[in-house]
Amino acid sequence: MPHLNANGTQLFYRDWGAGRPVVFVTSWALSSIMWQYQMQHLAENGFRAIGYDRRGHGRSDDPGTGYDFDTLADDLAALIEHLDLTEVTLVGHSMGGGEIVRYLTRHGEGRVAKIVLVGSTVPCLRQLPDNPNGVPVAASEQLLARMRTDLGGWIDENAAPFFGDGLPGCELPQATKDWAIRDCMGVSLNAAIACTATNMAADFRPELAKITVPALVVHGDHDASAPLDLCGRTTAELIADAELRVYTDAAHALYLTHTERLNSDLLEFARK
Repeated sequence: MPHLNANGTQLFYRDWGAGRPVVFVTSWALSSIMWQYQMQHLAENGFRAIGYDRRGHGRSDDPGTGYDFDTLADDLAALIEHLDLTEVTLVGHSMGGGEIVRYLTRHGEGRVAKIVLVGSTVPCLRQLPDNPNGVPVAASEQLLARMRTDLGGWIDENAAPFFGDGLPGCELPQATKDWAIRDCMGVSLNAAIACTATNMAADFRPELAKITVPALVVHGDHDASAPLDLCGRTTAELIADAELRVYTDAAHALYLTHTERLNSDLLEFARK
């Protein structure tokens, strides 16, 4: 299986198909297997689809450190440079959107043609005087405390809003949900806690305004993890060349619940 050395950490990656590259960045706690339906669709339609496991996730090393956005963006840069990719379309889900934004502002846009942010948690989750609808610090601390003692229980309890149970069009076979939950449960506890703390504290608003590549922002209108008005809509307003596509009656797990539509949107945007 292919691995690369990124800042002393071995990262596992998948590399399917041939053509212009599309690099997939994962959600918090999930491995690159989350993107397999999107990767397969693009690979079958003339693109090179590449996904990698964030440090502490999936088949990558668990170094116990490096879960700040600078290092995570450097890991993404290491993958792009290792494969010598150019004209890249970057696709990130949830926390992965922050890694893409930090990559662009830290490493530049020279190798990147466009970006797609799917249910992304950027620009800013935390409550601040100028971001009053964000998550209060006390709630973030309670979340971290719960993870330290019962990560599995928290994941299980939050599965329903993640998938959008009860929303029309979000019906999934139980086996599919179980598969995604198992992937999530496989994350290193250290990585889960550190990534949560990093993501909850980040404020990407100044960085989004610096992005000049075209961006597609895809968001569900019932996303409990990254509320549309707090995240997707604000992100689209801050990026100069951004298109917002809102999926009605959709939650956070768009890559599973709205596979066909997301695949179509990604292919259309990558082809532009």
